[in-house]
Amino acid sequence: MKLSHYCLKFDKECEFDPKRDVALEPPYKAFENEDGTWDKVYRRDESRLMVLHKRSGRIETTIATASGGERPMIFRDLVGFFEEGDVMIFNDTRVFPARMYGTKEKTDAKIEVFLLRELNAEYRLWDVLVEPARKIRIGNKLFFEDDGPMVAEVIDNTTSRGRTLRFLFDCPHDEFKRELYKLGEAPLPRYLLELNEPGVIDNGVEVVPPTGEKRRATADDLENFQTIYAKNEGAVTAPSTGLHFTREVMTMLEIRGVEKAFITLHCGLSNFEQIEVEDLTKHKMSSEQMIVGEDACDKVNRAKEAGRRVCNVGASVARATETTVGTDGLLKPYNGWTNKFIFDPYRYQMANTMLVNFYHPKSPMLMSTCAFGGHEGVMKAYETALRQGYRFGCYGDSLLILDDE
Repeated sequence: MKLSHYCLKFDKECEFDPKRDVALEPPYKAFENEDGTWDKVYRRDESRLMVLHKRSGRIETTIATASGGERPMIFRDLVGFFEEGDVMIFNDTRVFPARMYGTKEKTDAKIEVFLLRELNAEYRLWDVLVEPARKIRIGNKLFFEDDGPMVAEVIDNTTSRGRTLRFLFDCPHDEFKRELYKLGEAPLPRYLLELNEPGVIDNGVEVVPPTGEKRRATADDLENFQTIYAKNEGAVTAPSTGLHFTREVMTMLEIRGVEKAFITLHCGLSNFEQIEVEDLTKHKMSSEQMIVGEDACDKVNRAKEAGRRVCNVGASVARATETTVGTDGLLKPYNGWTNKFIFDPYRYQMANTMLVNFYHPKSPMLMSTCAFGGHEGVMKAYETALRQGYRFGCYGDSLLILDDE
């Protein structure tokens, strides 16, 4: 497959448009306060769900009601597609508030600093990206509060936008991390920040119009951009498919007898990097740290040997399981790094079911989805999604791919 095979332009009326098709926030219920202002209660498990049966290519978008009619399928309906003994594999990485804003000494130029990973705890060294990069050179100092103590010095260049920072903050490490994270915000993908802030819609009526300002991360995003089962800190972007799960959905799965296996893959920015080469064999993914433990292997392998459904929850889980699957088709313990890039005609060895979001065209996640569900079937699902108003992106709707008729 070539890069051009993953564009989403089916005809003039069915072409991907970020301003229309990308979800800027999770589903919500709006309510009016006594003072006439409006607020939102987010309901992440009420996003829409589509089901693709990859062998036949059959697509489901609705579900039967008790009265004999039909209604659009929503995320929590996925529970009905799993049975006792099936297993779902979740990525329990925890996102930290990686995006910060500082000012350059002397010039007071505003600089965005995106924390990637801590390199050395003792010396407070961090690998970061800076924007605009042309203004930041070795020896520059950045200030993150007008009168606060958090200061960083640039000590090395790593890539065109990459820098190594040394934070000049004398205190115990735990206190330093707390103070550092207080200055950060949810690391929403840049494609969200390039869109306009949404208004408020109540029962289909726009009760508060859009502001016309660019989208900024909010206090709500610190909660919304984190899975409810997040545990191990290290991700700079969320495993977005997991964002739809609520405690109610997890309980429903437990009652149904569906096993939950947890692995850790610290999601990096390579998922959102623009692929610029037509020959996909020349594209390189950044390395991401991952851990697959014995407990997850036992649950997954037991289900697989019993012929049960084994479901990758998201593209990050797919990369992790395909990195560590053995030649016998079973999951193996692993503690290391992966830069696996999955695209057609790759053949999955581990899972037989996959749950994903609707991703941007020409993205690595869309390519791994096509490799699992078949290019023709997935493209048909995406065309259906665009025609029926499904939303794309990390806060968007979901696609469940089943290996059946």
